[in-house]
Amino acid sequence: MGLLVLRFAVGAAILQAGLLKAFDFQMVVDSMEQSGWRMPQLAAFMVTAAETLGGVGLLLGIVTPLAAMAVIAAMIDAWAVNVAGAAFWSAPFNLPFMIGLGAVALLLTGAGVYSIDERLWGRATWPRLVSVTLLVAAIAAAVITWVALNGTNPIHFTAPAA
Repeated sequence: MGLLVLRFAVGAAILQAGLLKAFDFQMVVDSMEQSGWRMPQLAAFMVTAAETLGGVGLLLGIVTPLAAMAVIAAMIDAWAVNVAGAAFWSAPFNLPFMIGLGAVALLLTGAGVYSIDERLWGRATWPRLVSVTLLVAAIAAAVITWVALNGTNPIHFTAPAA
């Protein structure tokens, strides 16, 4: 039951974020463009798709490792956006941080017995190698996305100059 509650909490929170972006997509594009993101339409599409599809996957417990991977990658970049404007330790434990950690927990534990993964494939958990590989892939995807589309260093030990 605990994994069902965790899936619902993380999935619902990230699905809401994705749907808000989907319903006001141009605002997301404009915001990313104003923040200096290169190819803001692509970046906005990537985060909207990751949050929406990842949220649905986590809520239903279907292809949970892939859904968690998408959410983790999106939340690493969202976390970086939040800490990029200040000293690293000024606000490190924010909503993207917590949603990302919830997704990591689901990636490592699986969706649980109350999931479509269990019903369709008889698999409440996935092999550890799959989980760890997808976690590394999520981190790599987030870093590559950040470097390619944002290009700034989000980690500062003092507040960056305005």
